[in-house]
Amino acid sequence: MKIRLLSWNVRRANNCDKRKVIKALIKKNRVDLVCLQKTKIQEMSRGLICSLEVGRFLEWGTVDSRGMAGGMVVLWDNKVLELIELEKGEHSISCHFKNCEDGFTWTFTGVYGPTMRRDRECFWNELGAIYGLWNGSWCVVGDFNAILSPEKRSR
Repeated sequence: MKIRLLSWNVRRANNCDKRKVIKALIKKNRVDLVCLQKTKIQEMSRGLICSLEVGRFLEWGTVDSRGMAGGMVVLWDNKVLELIELEKGEHSISCHFKNCEDGFTWTFTGVYGPTMRRDRECFWNELGAIYGLWNGSWCVVGDFNAILSPEKRSR
């Protein structure tokens, strides 16, 4: 079974015009699973979710932003993916899914890593704890706010 996945650092999903673009992209590509990072939405409402809704069979989980920093939402088609369990962290949201078509179970984690160096150890520990929650395949997507080498660093 192939899952169509969209992961996007949207840098503000509280703008109506941006939500229209997101919705059109989801609809055009018939996406089954969406992870939006850096929504900057302190409390995701049903109305905001419905403005992204492209089908009747939509479920979601959110991690609200802290002030104007972070925020994530994961949306999925429950005709394609059955949620077994959801786990929210400071910098991540994880869903343990079962594919409706073939019964395959797997874990999806969306991340928005901390921008402050002092918070990075907590972030990596959080990912380690998630890894220990469930067995099997694991897909991790998002913005880690990390670089491989100092020469790649830019403002």
